[in-house]
Amino acid sequence: MSQTLSAQLRLREMILNGELTPGERLSEPSVAERLRASRTPVRAALARLAEEGLVEAIPSGGFAVKSFSEEEIQDAIELRGTLEGHAARLAAERGAAGGTLAEMRRLIERMEEATCPPLNEAGFTEYVALNAHFHELLVEAAGSAVVARQIGRVVALPFASPSGFVLAQSALPASQRVLVVAQEHHRAVVEAIAHREGARAEALMREHARLARRNLELVLRDQNSLRLVPGGALLRRRSWA
Repeated sequence: MSQTLSAQLRLREMILNGELTPGERLSEPSVAERLRASRTPVRAALARLAEEGLVEAIPSGGFAVKSFSEEEIQDAIELRGTLEGHAARLAAERGAAGGTLAEMRRLIERMEEATCPPLNEAGFTEYVALNAHFHELLVEAAGSAVVARQIGRVVALPFASPSGFVLAQSALPASQRVLVVAQEHHRAVVEAIAHREGARAEALMREHARLARRNLELVLRDQNSLRLVPGGALLRRRSWA
């Protein structure tokens, strides 16, 4: 692993787990000292995190950890839904490989097994990995490096990723109902792609992303579930009545 990538991953981890707080200034010398790394890879790592949207340049020099409003997160989720919807349409219209669709179906069954009642955090953790792989295969099925690159940029923000709020569902009473709907979407989009129904596949993936918006609303009202959201400390919460 390069020094730059190592610094980038460590800084991202520190931001997402709340070790670095929103608004905290990150100068090259202080970060280099904290990570016990040289300034050149730290400079590159900070620049990459700025591209991901986790930090932002400040006028006085250096960077600061960003915070995110509910509206910004909703916009990011909506953008992911638009891009994944386009990926699903391309996969249907161009014809996805049979092996890819078969693997997506296997993942759906494994997700079903992982979340069989009684639901627990371990099952949700497994579901997160399986769900992430499902969405990766969907993008792969589109056969477009351009679309894949743009989706990669969007999901770099943890709460905009397909699994951003999944683990938090383990603390939510409505989790089982949400999972049932999510699994219905998964099955339906695979069949739409298999039958070359581009418009239907696109609509399903856009609707699928709306589940994350619903989860966002639920999580922001529940402190216990918010702690399970990667980067939850970066969210600016409204004052709820």
